[in-house]
Amino acid sequence: MRNAHRVEQVRAAEAELMARLPEGALMQRAAAGLAATCARLLTRRRGRVYGSRVVVLAGSGDNGGDALYAGAVLARRGARVSAVLLAPERAHAGGLAALRAAHGQVVLDQEVGLADFSRADLVLDGIVGIGGRGGLRAEAVPYARAARRGTVVAVDVPSGVDADTGEVAGVALRADVTVCFGTYKPGLLIDPGAGYAGAVQLVGIGLDLPPADVSALQHPAVAELLPEPGAESDKYRRGVVGVAAGSATYPGAALLAVAGALHGGAGAVRYVGTAAEEVVRRFPETLVTEGGPAGAGRVQAWVVGPGGGEGARQALAEALASDVPVLVDADGLTELGRLGPGALAGRTAPTLLTPHTGEAARLLAGADGGAPPPADELAAARLATARRLAAAYRATVLLKGSTTVVADPGGAARVNPTGTSWLATAGSGDVLAGLAGSLLAAGLPVLDAASVAAYLHGLAGRHAASTPGAPVTALQVAAALPAVWRQVRASATADE
Repeated sequence: MRNAHRVEQVRAAEAELMARLPEGALMQRAAAGLAATCARLLTRRRGRVYGSRVVVLAGSGDNGGDALYAGAVLARRGARVSAVLLAPERAHAGGLAALRAAHGQVVLDQEVGLADFSRADLVLDGIVGIGGRGGLRAEAVPYARAARRGTVVAVDVPSGVDADTGEVAGVALRADVTVCFGTYKPGLLIDPGAGYAGAVQLVGIGLDLPPADVSALQHPAVAELLPEPGAESDKYRRGVVGVAAGSATYPGAALLAVAGALHGGAGAVRYVGTAAEEVVRRFPETLVTEGGPAGAGRVQAWVVGPGGGEGARQALAEALASDVPVLVDADGLTELGRLGPGALAGRTAPTLLTPHTGEAARLLAGADGGAPPPADELAAARLATARRLAAAYRATVLLKGSTTVVADPGGAARVNPTGTSWLATAGSGDVLAGLAGSLLAAGLPVLDAASVAAYLHGLAGRHAASTPGAPVTALQVAAALPAVWRQVRASATADE
């Protein structure tokens, strides 16, 4: 599990640790880890550190200090280090003295700095630290736009990226590698910020941190959550998921949701809807019931809405009246947006909403009675959007997109690290809905079910697309689920 902490939490932990350490010791720890990472990158690129051209972009404060101290370490190893001071009057005094003592050069002329930047083998971005807000200041913008040939290493967070949210309010400096200290920062895991971070490497500095409210699953944690039948299991003990999906216009949505559900860990799938004949022909193991969710018989969770068309409103009402977890997707979300959060009032079982940003906009409009906010604004603030929706509807929200974010009403959030842009294909969301519904029926708590479903769905997309990547269909993604399920389980067994 990758745990990410807010700036406020990091600052508090740093202050507590610094009170117990000699002055400057914590910065020296961070700089040593940063320099070690840079040395490995230079050795990989050039075969050695000695003689490499290194540029330090140093802003004010401790972030610039970390970069200057790391530059001093590289200079002592024979690198030709120049530090471009973007705020000379506020440069970190100790770091600057260390760099000069190691025979590093200090550059105040920005034209010279830009020339050095463009021909450097490695650039250390120490312009803005984790407390920075908004885009780069005017004096730093040219570096974000200049041609470069070397590796850019961000110190804790790429300058211009909001460390807490991943939002990019203006111009930001794109990194190839980000070295973060003590803990991951949410902005390194969530787009658009994650797209600026490159490969993220964590350097431990001994912080004692509280539980994280943003995290990202990895194979071991997912393997622990995957349902596994026991000796006494039958299909009902494993869970039965009900799928209310498909319509005359969108019969394929039923097939895709059922395909995802069949590979999702539940013991059986019960289908209700107009596409029963097509579903049974393609998946004969499916249980089919006429009518809607109210008369379908025993289920442990419902998936409502994919391709639901004209029947979505009634199916949603019947499913929400049940006492089992309900996943609402696609046309079900459109209906819920019309009804507003009151439609979920009084529910004691969990509700999971799985919108993309366009559907999120309609849900938010339904919550506050205003016009739908622009979807691109919601996409640029993914964490805030998911949390806002979860709070408004008192439901767990899986916000789909370039970074899928799962948030619960209490503010806890998980960021999905898997996936591929090839998943942007018709029906992919229907497969995800069925998969998540099966995990709910199998008994996973709603935050876990949504997070594991997003993780497996992303892996299945990668598996179906293969390397270096090719177009895939939603059915290919569903067909790849058993393989990635085994892959996750096998990796956990190998680690034991």
